[in-house]
Amino acid sequence: MARQSISFTEPNDKWLKTQLENQEYSSKSELINDLVRQARKQQVQVDWIRTKLEKAENSGFTKDSKEEILALSKSMLNG
Repeated sequence: MARQSISFTEPNDKWLKTQLENQEYSSKSELINDLVRQARKQQVQVDWIRTKLEKAENSGFTKDSKEEILALSKSMLNG
């Protein structure tokens, strides 16, 4: 396993320590690895959506750009 040395801002360090105090994770390494896994899964979803938007944009189905469609989708999700 690769070892890294990273620095955190004070608010982020406090949040990490709180997670450990709440016994959500046994170490900062475990927590950071879980956050990275979640981010990787989210990126797969974002890439899938982006591909679908590009396919729709290129099919002539809409004249809206992928940025416009994404902004509209986000606004609809956020109510």
